[in-house]
Amino acid sequence: KLPTEQELIARFSVSRTVIREAMASLRSEGLVVSRQGSGVFVADHRANPTFRIGSGEMRSLTEVENVLQLRLAIELEAVGIAAERRSLDDLAKMRRYLDAIDGSIAAGGSAIEAEFAFHSAISSATGNPYFERFMHFLGPVVIPRQLMRPPQETPEQLAAYLVHVQKEHRRIYQAIERQNGKAARTYLRRHLEASRERYRRMSRHPQMS
Repeated sequence: KLPTEQELIARFSVSRTVIREAMASLRSEGLVVSRQGSGVFVADHRANPTFRIGSGEMRSLTEVENVLQLRLAIELEAVGIAAERRSLDDLAKMRRYLDAIDGSIAAGGSAIEAEFAFHSAISSATGNPYFERFMHFLGPVVIPRQLMRPPQETPEQLAAYLVHVQKEHRRIYQAIERQNGKAARTYLRRHLEASRERYRRMSRHPQMS
């Protein structure tokens, strides 16, 4: 059972409105339930689980491929809608994340957070908040290279791979900028299918370098 509304207000030093908005958000996600005359309780997630994909589930190439398949189903539609509805602010946000990916590659990084942000910006550009919420439910775990890489891959090989991936991102961006939904879907499909093939090769040749 959660503390009463007054106890939460006193504990966190916030207004009644803040507490009620927080509770409404928790209820909408199925995390808490109200029982008349008894109070508010943490929901039983065995009966009503909240959808999440955690890094602990991404332990095999099969799981990686399953997530990429899920992304393909969702993002293919999102990128087409984004191409139709994107605003100038949406495009500016995507460019910032593309620049962040370039900066990470130049610094020898993996660009995982920036790449996730770029894909999230596409979902945001649809104007449909559920696409964006779904991406954030998945989280950066949908970028599989943070969990699995070819065992003998060198920093130089990773950088070359990321440069190639970034070219794919820019093609997707340019199609969205031109408001060409068909091209955006084509480039997004190629991008995710190429990623899936990379992990399939790892499965067939686990010692690949």
